[in-house]
Amino acid sequence: MHEGRTVFAQLMDWLPKYEFDKCVRRHRGDYHVRSLTCYEQFLIMAFAQLTYRESLRDIETCLRALGPKLYHAGIRGRVCRSTLADANERRLWSIYADFAQVLIAQASPLYADEDLGVELQQAAYALDSTTIDLCLALFPWAKFRRHKAAIKLHTLLRLRGAFPTVVIITSGKVHDVNILDELGFEPGAFYIFDRGYLDFARLHHIHRCGAFFVTRAKKNSRFRRRYSRPVDTSTGLLFDQTVVLTGFYSQQQYPDALRRIGYRDPETGTQLIFLTNNFTVAALLITQLYRSRWKIELFFKWIKQHLRIKAFYGTSENAVKTQVWIAIAVYVLIAIIKKRLHLSQSPYAILQISSLTLFEKMPILQAFAPSPSIGDPLNLTNQPCLQGF
Repeated sequence: MHEGRTVFAQLMDWLPKYEFDKCVRRHRGDYHVRSLTCYEQFLIMAFAQLTYRESLRDIETCLRALGPKLYHAGIRGRVCRSTLADANERRLWSIYADFAQVLIAQASPLYADEDLGVELQQAAYALDSTTIDLCLALFPWAKFRRHKAAIKLHTLLRLRGAFPTVVIITSGKVHDVNILDELGFEPGAFYIFDRGYLDFARLHHIHRCGAFFVTRAKKNSRFRRRYSRPVDTSTGLLFDQTVVLTGFYSQQQYPDALRRIGYRDPETGTQLIFLTNNFTVAALLITQLYRSRWKIELFFKWIKQHLRIKAFYGTSENAVKTQVWIAIAVYVLIAIIKKRLHLSQSPYAILQISSLTLFEKMPILQAFAPSPSIGDPLNLTNQPCLQGF
């Protein structure tokens, strides 16, 4: 119920507080903590994400200006930037990573029937990474180049609903293909990634797990064709072949047959060659699945533009990972609220409306309700004339 509560407090009501407390107890996050509990730290950092605060001083100034509204939002103590900085440095980032996984588990069934854009019943995931550049002098633990630092967000994105299911944060030096060793693969699901993840030993592991992959072939890959299937060239398909690898090492790494599909993009004329271990789905559907991989690029663009993950409130590895995981939790929370409140607005619109109405006292549905249409402007010709003009 509303009962005079702020929009921020009503948004945070959707957080499973019991599950959050379990994550805190698991990592002893509030052990010997006298002020600013882990939950209060999460609320403050969520406020910073929702309103895109620039610095710890910015957070402190804005929250202190809100006065008694903070207490009803769940922030009981006085907000000090030094206390918040210490919490970000010392409280384990794993607390917020675990809690983000709890939110992801809640969001998954809400988007189970979401339109994928292709006629596919199985689950589909896209795997990719994005690099966030850092200053080597401030972030020496995140070495990337000789004079440059960076971190990578390796993300497994669920294409139905376009929200992350796995996020692994590493330094910029870690190659993308190594992340395949960290993942568990769901039998029957499709995993889509670009040529940067082409490693036949790891692909064979996905095949043995009963999952399907879709990727692009490299130019130097060598195959022997066993047989070809007929294709409709008017759709852009060039060939649909069953092949085996002929390279000495690649043949040992992937001894089974592969499906090789050629496709020419009718818009650009670019020729693409796809590899998959699925032999039952239509060839054109495989090309459409790979095109849907672009959703992960849009996800990276969205969070970089609308959440605070390109500039950080702390310089330690723990502080950076804490901020990133809370940003992901906020993103998934918006996705959950959109479904449970049946909001028609996009996540971008929900985020922008929230940033303006966070500490307004109104029902949350009223905050996201469409504004009434504005009537015709005043007809100035019917207004009485001012004397002397």
